[in-house]
Amino acid sequence: MPSIARVPSEPAPGEADALRSRARGALLGLAVGDALGAPAENMKPSEIRARWGRITGYVAERPSGTDDTEYAIFSGLLLARHGSALTPAHVEAAWHAWIADRAEGQFRGAGFSERGTLENLRRGLAAPISAQHRHAWSDGLAMRAAPFGVFAAGRPAEAARLVAIDGSVSHEGEGIYGGQAVAAGVAAAMAGAPATAVVASALAVVPDDSWTARSLRRAVVVAHRGERAVRSAVVIGGYPWTDLAPEAVALAFGAYAAADGDFKEAVLTAVNMGRDADTTAAVAGALAGASQGESAIPQEWAAAIGPARGSCLPSMAGHHVLEVADLLTPEDDRPHRAGRATAAPGGAVR
Repeated sequence: MPSIARVPSEPAPGEADALRSRARGALLGLAVGDALGAPAENMKPSEIRARWGRITGYVAERPSGTDDTEYAIFSGLLLARHGSALTPAHVEAAWHAWIADRAEGQFRGAGFSERGTLENLRRGLAAPISAQHRHAWSDGLAMRAAPFGVFAAGRPAEAARLVAIDGSVSHEGEGIYGGQAVAAGVAAAMAGAPATAVVASALAVVPDDSWTARSLRRAVVVAHRGERAVRSAVVIGGYPWTDLAPEAVALAFGAYAAADGDFKEAVLTAVNMGRDADTTAAVAGALAGASQGESAIPQEWAAAIGPARGSCLPSMAGHHVLEVADLLTPEDDRPHRAGRATAAPGGAVR
């Protein structure tokens, strides 16, 4: 790997406007990437080419975020309420109040890791036992990790600490590492770190010998050779499920590195690699949006993102990612705060 630039320290007072632009870029970028990638989810590049050629924009008639966006809103609202004081008990209570104890939307809890978590919670199991299911290694935490990097701008280790608390209810092992890599990367990007330092920040918070770290290193080493090389370096051929956190996170960082942080190129690279394309593009979009700010997102893409529809989580209906971004960024030149009360879906979570 090339030499790694130092990650800038957390933003100083007086930088609130720039920080808010990066925050809005990160979470709007997540939602845009999610919506762009959703039609290509679980597809091979050859299947994408056969159907659309190269995807260069929305291919759905009514593009919108999927469970990736709605779970990111969920975690962002929870983090806005509790901030650095977040505990597993807070997370578990929110899963019950906002998801498990309510009627589910048409996605019925979303992916395998969420499904397993909800079943365990409804059986009365508490964290971390609630995370003991067959898909605890999925990218379900990585897809909702960006808000932690937004909150802990310039503090990758703190972002990694907080997202692991969130993930303790639903994930273990590589599933946690994937979320930590994303949260730390976004935190570094929020402080203006170059792409090499964003990658280094992600690697610094996960075990060096983990599957996540190995896949991430392989992806960024070949990123200069393009998306085919990135995909070949990390995809588990023949495995039927595409939600492996080490694979999805590596594809997302590989797309981001290949684009050197450019938003449009990073997201489209992720989309056209297929696999879990909504999640990989959402993560790449969060990283690049944090790097470049809200203005880097093409207006026609941004305009399609409205409030969440609640298709997966009815309690998230009506909340917009930009609302969450603003809740997680400073006011009156105060870079960080322990927590901030916000209107919780269906009432307060304590």
